[in-house]
Amino acid sequence: MADDARWYVIHTYSGYENKVADSIQKIVENRNMQDYILDVKIPTEIVTEIREDKSTHEVERKVFPGYVLVKLAVFYDEDGQPKMTDDTWYVIRNTRGCTGFVGPESKPVPLTEEEVLKLGVEKRSIEVSYEVGDTVNIMDGIMDGFSGTVQEIDLENNMVKVTVSAFFGRETLVELELDQVEPAVD
Repeated sequence: MADDARWYVIHTYSGYENKVADSIQKIVENRNMQDYILDVKIPTEIVTEIREDKSTHEVERKVFPGYVLVKLAVFYDEDGQPKMTDDTWYVIRNTRGCTGFVGPESKPVPLTEEEVLKLGVEKRSIEVSYEVGDTVNIMDGIMDGFSGTVQEIDLENNMVKVTVSAFFGRETLVELELDQVEPAVD
């Protein structure tokens, strides 16, 4: 069994992203590989298109055409490098429409935690213990050490807007990530 799980990027023929993702998911079910291939995703975004007749239409587009993300169980070799099982590599590499893993010389390289968060593949759920109007302390970034009042909380985008009385008593609206602030202790 694996020690950990990491996200990898696989390259597909153009237009085959959905077919590759579906094929991998079927293979996982048929071969009982749920412990090795944990998730398959195609990053998409909703875009509003304006047509010639001035009507708007929402369309789901692939963020990275020709690529599919897979979360694989890994173990670590003696050098501390993440490795997948040979069966997992074989299944993905031999899926119809898949041309291989993304990495130097087609050697699989897992995405870093920062890359996963930036791509929006996995969302961190942060529970906040403050509300609009509460006083909070800023713990990170350029305003580290300052206090302010919460103006707006955007859980979906992991952001909070805080009014800080920073320079010469002048109030400044600062946008921070949810985990960059903590409730002020009275």
